Amino acid sequence: MDKVFIRGLQVETIIGVHGWERQLPRPLILQLELGVDTREAAASDQVRDAIDYDAVTQRVKKIAQDFQPQLLETLAEKIARELFDAFAIQSLRLAIDKPGAVADVKSVGVEIERRREDYAVCGR
Repeated sequence: MDKVFIRGLQVETIIGVHGWERQLPRPLILQLELGVDTREAAASDQVRDAIDYDAVTQRVKKIAQDFQPQLLETLAEKIARELFDAFAIQSLRLAIDKPGAVADVKSVGVEIERRREDYAVCGR
């Protein structure tokens, strides 16, 4: 499987379980690896046959800024579901870092891996 990646995507959003975390936006840093078949895009040299990196980036930013859940796990799952709905991807590895969330730690976060069939099995 071919991979398209977006590394170091920075998003400011409200996220967290503590009251103080819900007062101001905080930075998140996302790493995405999308499993795709790039052969058609390579043959045609047309963006219509490829995954549009900017469209993916804008979609992820909008989800993070609008959804504002308490947990990174919830945000990661929401992003995964919407990317599978909107784009012709077969797999997704998504890591979300939340710098400054825990004292004396550079970053904490979550990483998930999903395949398109994961959502077919659960009815969505």
